[in-house]
Amino acid sequence: MRIDLTFLPAYAVAFMLMFARIGTMVMLLPGLGELSVPVRVRLVVALVLTAALFPLHRAGFAIDLRTFGPVLLALGQELLVGAVLGLTARLTISALQIAGAVVAQQLGLGFVTAVDPNQGQQGVIVGNFLTILGITLLFATNLHHLVIAALHDSYQLFRPGEVPVVGDVAALVARTTTAAFRVGVQLAGPFLVFGILFNLALGVLSRLMPQMQVFFVAMPLSILLGFLILLLVVGTMMGTFLGYVESVLRQLAPYS
Repeated sequence: MRIDLTFLPAYAVAFMLMFARIGTMVMLLPGLGELSVPVRVRLVVALVLTAALFPLHRAGFAIDLRTFGPVLLALGQELLVGAVLGLTARLTISALQIAGAVVAQQLGLGFVTAVDPNQGQQGVIVGNFLTILGITLLFATNLHHLVIAALHDSYQLFRPGEVPVVGDVAALVARTTTAAFRVGVQLAGPFLVFGILFNLALGVLSRLMPQMQVFFVAMPLSILLGFLILLLVVGTMMGTFLGYVESVLRQLAPYS
């Protein structure tokens, strides 16, 4: 009995190209692409997702294997698509860092920084808390399933062999960045109002009682009232953020 294995090189190249797109996106995804997640875990997740999606999209890869040029070109295209998808998802999380920076500034905690366990760099402690809480809720509410759907639909939005239009990619990144900044400021809206009213009241108090050391009274009072407001509105903030993330992921997965 003679077994024909001539199809294996084509299958191997198709699997490698799919892994390039999916692996690049996984390395940039919130939650999975963090520095605190071991590289082997991210690698296993990317391999499992590639194996699950490979039978569905293998037929879309028709590459001439007689030369390296088409394979390298396709590899670059897949890496670019994966980077665009992963960066779009990553930019949505930056809304929480923006909100945390605004909240910390209004509470007088802008100077209190700590190492962000997700990015491995210094960040305001309120922003780190909101980011970790947001990522946890993404998995708790099963929104990470939309990421898998986005990977599946990406092979219809960006077919293998097609280079994304530079203008469309730039518009997507600009639109996502703008939306993240807008949502971040909206999430911190209650604290902006609190900061204006609190500082206005302090100004009136300092005029009525010039001999009073307003700063020493204002700082602990601002932190206390700010944390009480955060306790009251954190649920609404996270609900708004999850709705924003879902809308972004729905745009990346329009066919699911």
